[in-house]
Amino acid sequence: MQNKKVVVIGGGPAGLMAAEVLVQAGVAVDLYDAMPSVGRKFLLAGKGGLNLTHSEPADRFAERYGARRTQIEALLRDFGAPELRAWAQGLGIETFVGSSGRVFPKDMKAAPLLRAWLQRLRHPAHGGSGVAFHMRHRWLGWSEDGRELRFESPEGEVRVPADAVVLALGGGSWARLGSNGAWVPLLAARGVAVAPLLPANCGFDVALQCKLPPEGQALPVQAVPAPAGWSAFFASRFAGQPFKTVAIRCTDGLGRSFERKGEFVATATGVEGSLVYAASHLLREEIIRTGHATLHLDLLPDMTAERVLAEVMHPRGSRSLSSHLKSRLGIDGIKAAVLHELLGKDDMHDSHKLAAALKALPLQLVAARPIDEAISSAGGVLFEVLNADLMCEALPGLFCAGEMLDWEAPTGGYLLTACLASGRRAAQGVLRHLHG
Repeated sequence: MQNKKVVVIGGGPAGLMAAEVLVQAGVAVDLYDAMPSVGRKFLLAGKGGLNLTHSEPADRFAERYGARRTQIEALLRDFGAPELRAWAQGLGIETFVGSSGRVFPKDMKAAPLLRAWLQRLRHPAHGGSGVAFHMRHRWLGWSEDGRELRFESPEGEVRVPADAVVLALGGGSWARLGSNGAWVPLLAARGVAVAPLLPANCGFDVALQCKLPPEGQALPVQAVPAPAGWSAFFASRFAGQPFKTVAIRCTDGLGRSFERKGEFVATATGVEGSLVYAASHLLREEIIRTGHATLHLDLLPDMTAERVLAEVMHPRGSRSLSSHLKSRLGIDGIKAAVLHELLGKDDMHDSHKLAAALKALPLQLVAARPIDEAISSAGGVLFEVLNADLMCEALPGLFCAGEMLDWEAPTGGYLLTACLASGRRAAQGVLRHLHG
């Protein structure tokens, strides 16, 4: 094994984990990355507190990967949340479980973990040679005969032979940090099937609806969407402000539903934030199918529809409607503004329609925000063209890991856990391939 050379391309969590497993097995590893330093997206993700993983039961954890549960669950059996926490502990990073069940380093920071990790990679415990890092090397594909990897470097083009290659190039989000999807045509040219990269955990643009549909009727599927974005007044006053203590509900044309309480944020053109991200897969796919998706917003999730109607109909005397809604239901600020934004004047003064809107205000979404704004991406190399070790069946010795695989997950530690688990599996596959 010592005379074998493995190249890892990509310095994110999946690539670094693959390099760690390989170098600990005594394999010479050269890691190439187009950026000036490794782990740039990892560090940015940890700015508000590095969410490593989640503490929920394994079965519930695996559900978060949706249509790719089977494939990701197979990876998590070897390296799931408990193993990730033990791995961090081995780097000297203590972790704790937050009130939401999410797992964080005790100091909440990404930089100390990355520093300790890189120290281990450069100086393995067994005393052998560490990982050789080659920064500012952008992968260009293969040489004409397919025997060498081509890189663009500050010194010009570099060609590198390898006994095995692990690709961990990320998806299509955050191009400025290196994940730009430039690898897609390179693999497609070699016959590797890749699902189109799409935004995941993303925001959406709204189209204003001036009136609610007639009582008992849904928005027509054939409705022609209005121009995307809030009114200039709403955008100027409320972009960046949160909708707190609300719930959203949506059902797609295939009968799949999502309903959850939480909060999200108004943007200049629509909505984003944790609650919207959690439903983004369903919303994005419905927009692809029909051209729009309808999200119903419950502005008072802790009140029954009957109580809301009773409070709306309560005599208000000389008080204005705005004062009445604020005193009886606590509706003011952005919640009051969105009612005025989406309801016509007649509907605002129709008690039954107003009460219905307070519990199920329809927001029509017409477009996901661009992939480069998304937290992560969906699509990538199909699992169907990989073996259980994540090796391309058509290109023996080529392994893929991380977000460049065809899966997606919500935020909450699920993305990082699966990236690390896939990097570990790909490296183990490399070792089996080299032995074989």
